[in-house]
Amino acid sequence: MMRLPKFVYHAPTSVDEAGRILAGEGTAARVVAGGTDLYPNMKRGHQLPPVLVSLRRIPKITGISGTPETGLRIGACTSLTQLGSHPAVKSGYAALASAVLSISTPILRNMGTIGGNLCLDTRCNYYNQNYEWRRAIHFCMKCDGSICWVAPSSKTCLAINSSDTAPLLAALGGRARLISTRGERELAIKDLYNLDGIDYLNKRPDEILTEILLPPAGGWIASYRKLRRRGSFDFPVLGVAAVLWKEPDGRIRDAKIYLNAVASAPLEAKEAETCLVGRKLDTETIREAARLAAEMAKPVDNADFGIAWRKRMARVFTERALNDLKE
Repeated sequence: MMRLPKFVYHAPTSVDEAGRILAGEGTAARVVAGGTDLYPNMKRGHQLPPVLVSLRRIPKITGISGTPETGLRIGACTSLTQLGSHPAVKSGYAALASAVLSISTPILRNMGTIGGNLCLDTRCNYYNQNYEWRRAIHFCMKCDGSICWVAPSSKTCLAINSSDTAPLLAALGGRARLISTRGERELAIKDLYNLDGIDYLNKRPDEILTEILLPPAGGWIASYRKLRRRGSFDFPVLGVAAVLWKEPDGRIRDAKIYLNAVASAPLEAKEAETCLVGRKLDTETIREAARLAAEMAKPVDNADFGIAWRKRMARVFTERALNDLKE
């Protein structure tokens, strides 16, 4: 049986109190909300923070406010279940509700939070193993070792981002608010990530992700498609988020397509987006855009399914996501 290591647990009741604890503890402390990702990692020895700062007793960063007409403010500690079943999300941001409810299982969605899903640790077949397994291969670059076993010549960890909400929130133009004792800042969700499996977040250790801000609904249509071995529970081995803005005549005014689980950060398929602008969403246009999106997907051998098949599915699932948006 894998057990949690010993740690000091703080349960502040305000963002200010949590920020002061993080500032005082430095890099020794980690923030935890639902713990559905962090606690298993601690049991496997991936992360061993001596201090945990829980956010679950801070009411200010839980809940959803606003309307689809004015935009939504989503507290980072809002559970995935609450988010996916909220009437305003289901009516104005149906693709987001669908993406959220595709995550894991009902029990874990009750525990997991939207902030935790956005900050989800990157994943890799050589990393997400128990301590004894990893020790047998002399560990890997991401934890305790120096070699990326996926590509031994790589100087960068290639573990992949597996958040189901990140690609869609990036495509929708969502923003994240980060707070610390040094002040607060906002950044676009698309800028929250780095193409580095180790240093994968543009967030300082003393910063707390407190809320996600969504623009008003309307004027766009969105879809999210997810590839995984089983229809429930599994992490994505490919995620495709598509958002389109159309003119009255049906021509596409703007487009955003993000692919996930093929790199350490959600990837924007800019050439595919450009291909769509000014055109109507017919079969030929969809196929061309899907081909361009798949060209930028370069999966490596660190997740379920074979590399060639996963790359082919990038085209297939982009086609499916765009076909969802045909009138």
